[in-house]
Amino acid sequence: MRNIRLRVEYDGTPYAGWQRQPGGIVTVQGELEACLSRILQERVNLAAAGRTDRGVHALGQVVNFQTASSLELQRIAHSLNCLLPDTIRVDCPQEVDMEFHARFSAAERQYRYFLMEEPSAVFGRFAGCSSRPLDLPLMHSLAVTLKGIHDFSAFSREDRDGTGSLCSVRMAGWYRHRGFLVFHIAANRFLRSMVRGLVGAMMDIGAGRLDPCSFKAMLDADAHARRVRPAAASGLFLSRVVYPDDYGCRKLR
Repeated sequence: MRNIRLRVEYDGTPYAGWQRQPGGIVTVQGELEACLSRILQERVNLAAAGRTDRGVHALGQVVNFQTASSLELQRIAHSLNCLLPDTIRVDCPQEVDMEFHARFSAAERQYRYFLMEEPSAVFGRFAGCSSRPLDLPLMHSLAVTLKGIHDFSAFSREDRDGTGSLCSVRMAGWYRHRGFLVFHIAANRFLRSMVRGLVGAMMDIGAGRLDPCSFKAMLDADAHARRVRPAAASGLFLSRVVYPDDYGCRKLR
């Protein structure tokens, strides 16, 4: 058996999220597994670093699967890109140690959220949009407070408490890039819809709809803190997944 790792890029707009679902619902995992099974002539089960929600995109998703096939790595990647819809592409095929798992071996995941201050017919499917002017320095000052270990339950759709809601954030901040406002965050793990919840809260504060003090209450998991409305999925990208010392990877062959 071999353990194969791939990097995946996708436009999440037409998909009901990453995770395979029953009843013919189209997902990124479902499309990839169907094409891989056709190429390798065996059933394939993919593990992914992040299970992105409906409409969320990826520039650096990482997956792995085990196979008995001896098909050359570049042939697998090339065949996949020929069969997959234009909204999904794979690259960087690598054979890795059998212990490698795309999700459980990851040390860090990074997300970026792209936000426009004016609607766009071209970029609308890849960015959120604010109906009001935003105070970017204020939003950045809020983002900086995310660094460290916090309970992010107030920003998530998951009903968790205690250690199940704790995430360790290495860095977070806002910046301008080519006409977009961009939120960048890196952490060991993320709760469901957590990044969109954070962006939604900071947008409300940056637009003057919420008091900045409410952000600290949410970050402190205050039971009386309001739940936030998450930002649109269209602006969110899983941008990178980091592994310790490039865990278990060998050279391409």
